[in-house]
Amino acid sequence: MRSKRSRLDQFFAQKLQISKKAVRQLLLDNRIEVDGEICKSVDLQIDEFTHIRFDGEWLQHHTRQYYMLNKPDGVVSATKDRIHPTALSLLDNIDLDLMHIAGRLDLHSTGLLLITNDSRWSKMLMAPDTKVNKQYLVTLANPLDESYIAGFLQGMHFGYEDIVTKPAKLEILSTFQARVTLQEGKYHQIKRMFGRFRNPVLALHRESIGSINLDTQLECGKFRHLTEEEILMK
Repeated sequence: MRSKRSRLDQFFAQKLQISKKAVRQLLLDNRIEVDGEICKSVDLQIDEFTHIRFDGEWLQHHTRQYYMLNKPDGVVSATKDRIHPTALSLLDNIDLDLMHIAGRLDLHSTGLLLITNDSRWSKMLMAPDTKVNKQYLVTLANPLDESYIAGFLQGMHFGYEDIVTKPAKLEILSTFQARVTLQEGKYHQIKRMFGRFRNPVLALHRESIGSINLDTQLECGKFRHLTEEEILMK
């Protein structure tokens, strides 16, 4: 999702269905307030978080919001779905306007989901060149051995996209469980990588994105605001 930047006159022309010339007159008449100040600049650049009032009435008053959700199995990472409950539907009493998911999980994967209305923040978080680690706890159908570690570290060729995955770290925790850390998020990437070893993934649980760890006190299906430190990725 892109940040919605535009000129102030374009915003008012569309919002009030008037001409840009008429917008200029509104500015001259001191009827437009931007971020708490009377505005005179017709070409002022605004975005979705610019606070705008006209004749004392709010036309736009969004604030940046950031949440973590402990996603349950069977919940789809989408804003709308005809069959399954969506992650956004679990955010009770929250203004969902502009909300989107930063880093999706598939239907049966669980764990950390980040939900925000700040598109620049989510783009920074998920862009491949920012090299943000994502950590997953994976439960497998068949026993693991040391060959998996080298296979994940070398990267794997996905023929459908004709790409080679970046090196990923695999730590064997027990006979049937591993922790995987990677920086990408290709379609069903972890399941496909284990598929090269003919080892089906039984459960996939995301533990962290960058420095943001899933709150161990957060019950499955529950959400909370991110802290200032989490938002700043400290």
